[in-house]
Amino acid sequence: MNAFAAPHFSNETAARELIEKTRWPDGPVCPHCGSINKAYAVTGRAGLYRCAEPECRMDFSVTVGTVMERSKIPLHKWMMGFYLMCASKKGISAHQLHRALGITYQSAWFMCHRIREAMRDGGLAGPLGGSGKVVEADETYFGPIAKDKIRTKTTSGRPYTKGGRTGPSNKRAIVALVERGGNLRSFHVAVADKSSVQAIVAENVARESHLFTDESKLYHGADHHFASHETVKHSAKEYVRGAVHTNTIEGAFSIFKRGMKGVYQHCAEKHLHRYLAEFDFRYNHRVGLGHSDIDRTYAAIRGTTGKRLTYKQPH
Repeated sequence: MNAFAAPHFSNETAARELIEKTRWPDGPVCPHCGSINKAYAVTGRAGLYRCAEPECRMDFSVTVGTVMERSKIPLHKWMMGFYLMCASKKGISAHQLHRALGITYQSAWFMCHRIREAMRDGGLAGPLGGSGKVVEADETYFGPIAKDKIRTKTTSGRPYTKGGRTGPSNKRAIVALVERGGNLRSFHVAVADKSSVQAIVAENVARESHLFTDESKLYHGADHHFASHETVKHSAKEYVRGAVHTNTIEGAFSIFKRGMKGVYQHCAEKHLHRYLAEFDFRYNHRVGLGHSDIDRTYAAIRGTTGKRLTYKQPH
């Protein structure tokens, strides 16, 4: 069955009704006072509601208080944009979206970033892992940092050495955590040093978890904060030792880098956190956890609430 044959991809009313059903399963929610199912439709204005609360009486639509607010792009094209970004494992470029939807590149670029904002956090809360569960942690480097931020130290914060063996320099540092069989969280950090990495790990991993990492010194001392801390020594070509490995997190990094190199190609450092949110979202709503493409689309639409972006031009 062709997914794009669904009416909400071509009909404005069907698209609006689906977004209303997704965002408001219990009836219209007033974005001004928060009342639920106490609004009535305004005659002659499809999709416009008026709050019945005497202290409010404000008009609103399903896009008010979301990343779609004040957008002139038709809702059925928003629906297609959400679907394409959620269904494309390695992402879809703004140029591809502008051709597919018949909108300008500037509008497509803005739409992509607003959808990424809707994907941020993905409704996830609380620490990863727990009793008997494994969390893998690792760091990677992708893309050059801005010219005005070039450091005189390596990305890890250590001074350069003559041999240049202190690790990648002037690259954007990314720290990520993944719970085996569960969710992924990625962070763009200014410097991947021991203090910043361990702060992220301590804040986002339950103390009852088993932490698996490589031999990096960034994780030394973690043994005292978790049920156990096991490492594999990649420098000695040790990649798996029984159940101990970091292949899960490296697989997540692989998908991210393939998408960034093959699809997006250019990403300003100030936007990197949004691209990470996009890849995290799709990973956390993957087929292996029981989510279909349309399930991801609905989850992203639910994530639009309370989020706005005001970019003017692509950068």
